[in-house]
Amino acid sequence: MDIKTNKISIIGAGFVGSTTAYALMLEGLASDIVIVDVNRDKAEAEAMDLSHGASFVKAVDIKAGDYADTADSDIVIITAGAGPKPGETRLDIINKNLNIFKQIIPEIVKYSPNSLLLVVSNPVDVLTYITYKLSGFPANRVIGSGTVLDTSRFRYMLSEHFNVDARNVHTYIIGEHGDSEIAAWSLTNIAGMNADEYCQNVCKGCDKNFKYDIPEQVKNAAYEIINKKGYTNYAVALAVRRIVEAILRDENSILTVSSLFTGEYGIEDVYLAIPSIVGSGGVESILSVPLSQEEQSKLHESAEILKSIIKESNLSDS
Repeated sequence: MDIKTNKISIIGAGFVGSTTAYALMLEGLASDIVIVDVNRDKAEAEAMDLSHGASFVKAVDIKAGDYADTADSDIVIITAGAGPKPGETRLDIINKNLNIFKQIIPEIVKYSPNSLLLVVSNPVDVLTYITYKLSGFPANRVIGSGTVLDTSRFRYMLSEHFNVDARNVHTYIIGEHGDSEIAAWSLTNIAGMNADEYCQNVCKGCDKNFKYDIPEQVKNAAYEIINKKGYTNYAVALAVRRIVEAILRDENSILTVSSLFTGEYGIEDVYLAIPSIVGSGGVESILSVPLSQEEQSKLHESAEILKSIIKESNLSDS
């Protein structure tokens, strides 16, 4: 009897890539994990360190390699690229990463033409669009990590504000993974109550500024962490693990991954995060959720910002 195994390759052995490998290993989602990095010694060291924990987890073969070793991967996770330095935004680094992606995407496609590509590198929405263009893959098989992490940050901060379990806070951050992201208050609820109702019925009054302050904290969270320790890695690795889990287990989970818009909400030819059904085929469908007029307007603004970056960088011609 043939036993289905899962092979995942991670391009980039930096803080995010190595922590992602660790998160996948702990969850037992893959039988084979290949780590590729321009610094082969770094990739080998990470693979060795992870492999030494083999007796504590489900069976998995972890190794460093080159692109040929990634052949026939089910999922290729792309974390390679230049991360933002203190004072830089995610959008400042696009030109640095464009040239890197022009080198790595053809190699990935060459060895794993049937894989699903999951882009994590920033600016993730733009780089996912570029990956889609460079790979020639159908859009459903090229997805970005989007605002899955931002949504988790939002849920956590609201849980702290309301003093409830974060798992009982239902909400989303949508749009760009970056400065134009949008807190979808119209989709936010706790026990079926929207944020205002929960404030009134349970909290008996809230700071009136929380609807502004908390989204600002979510938006600036990565900058704060980067300023203090130089990088982010743990929560984003867990976000990637969650997306991979939804794909490999064909869960049809609703996640705010970055998807290609083809007319949804009147937006076309740009990758943005919106609640989407994620399963074995990648993005199975983008959901039409009841956003407020203000949220829809902000979503359009977010799309235009990303489109302008693509145009200015001549990315659409890449």
